Amino acid sequence: MSSDNTAFDIQEYMTKGVVRVVTDSIRATARNPREALFMSSFAIASSAASKKRAGLEKKGEHIPPFLIASITSKCNLHCAGCYSRANDACSDEEPGDQLTGDEWEKIFAEADDLGVSFILLAGGEPFMRYDVIKRAAAHKNIMFPVFTNGTVLHDKYMDMLDSNRNIVPVISIEGDESTTDNRRGEGVYGQVKTVMEKLRDRGIIFGVSITVTTQNMEEVYSGDFVNGLSGLGCKAVIYVEYVPVTKESEHLAPTEEHHPYMQRKASELRASYPGIVFISFPGDEKTSGGCVAAGRGFFHINSHGGAEPCPFSPYSDVNVRDTSIREAMKSPLFYALNAEGLLLDTHIGGCTLHANKDLVEKIVSGNN
Repeated sequence: MSSDNTAFDIQEYMTKGVVRVVTDSIRATARNPREALFMSSFAIASSAASKKRAGLEKKGEHIPPFLIASITSKCNLHCAGCYSRANDACSDEEPGDQLTGDEWEKIFAEADDLGVSFILLAGGEPFMRYDVIKRAAAHKNIMFPVFTNGTVLHDKYMDMLDSNRNIVPVISIEGDESTTDNRRGEGVYGQVKTVMEKLRDRGIIFGVSITVTTQNMEEVYSGDFVNGLSGLGCKAVIYVEYVPVTKESEHLAPTEEHHPYMQRKASELRASYPGIVFISFPGDEKTSGGCVAAGRGFFHINSHGGAEPCPFSPYSDVNVRDTSIREAMKSPLFYALNAEGLLLDTHIGGCTLHANKDLVEKIVSGNN
């Protein structure tokens, strides 16, 4: 789909975003020779990818620089308030109809050809799919942040990560030990802290992902908290706004009133910790011309191949198993969401599409 449906130049905005992330990552890894070498190489690859996307944009074909791929539905934890389990996208066992390793390889290869620079691997627990992670590692032009609970990063993965620096673990925590264990289960914080120490000792870059709520906001944006992460070797902190899964949990979602505080604290942390990359998701949508889901800046491929606007909006009318990334970008659902201006709507929490799920469902039913 073309970006002509809005005066905002999404291609320019997202390209600048990629450059900023890569530049910050080079700075964050400057004292680690192996990571610095990889990031310098990746900077060249991401520049070439940007030119590919810009060339397609001139032809009226918009390709986002990011994809989110949930490579499995299986997870070994039962985190309180998990949106994946609430959407029945997460289970204790691996469903039989999920994409195979070869099918994911086809997706990664096409993404590489189109100029996609980042593929965020999610789940379920993505490190339970060693076969897929191994295939991703071969695509050195793409960086694969892997959003993980950190509990299955055993020695075979340590060796793989040491040899393939484009696979970057992003470990989920909620704050300190009590806050994390309260949501993720007793003893989880201790497990992931040990994993972080092993990654640090081997000089492997990693980040953390923090679900920001009204209850943990002050803690996770504090200097004391980030200082502790820095000591563990963390090089990236990704703040993800909580998306309420029920009406009863809406009070946990940050609102417009909280955004100035979150933005100010993030800016202060960037100035205080130049060796760490700080990213907010979804961030300030006013500066990005609205939500960047549904193909504007990224879209989501679920573990069964369904192309969805966003992990928080699990609706699909096309499957990449039957077609391609390129064709999925022309999804009638994606087009309708952009054309009807739903991505520009104000909302509570981290996802406008989740907040307007009744309207999304109506669009999906109208397309079928």
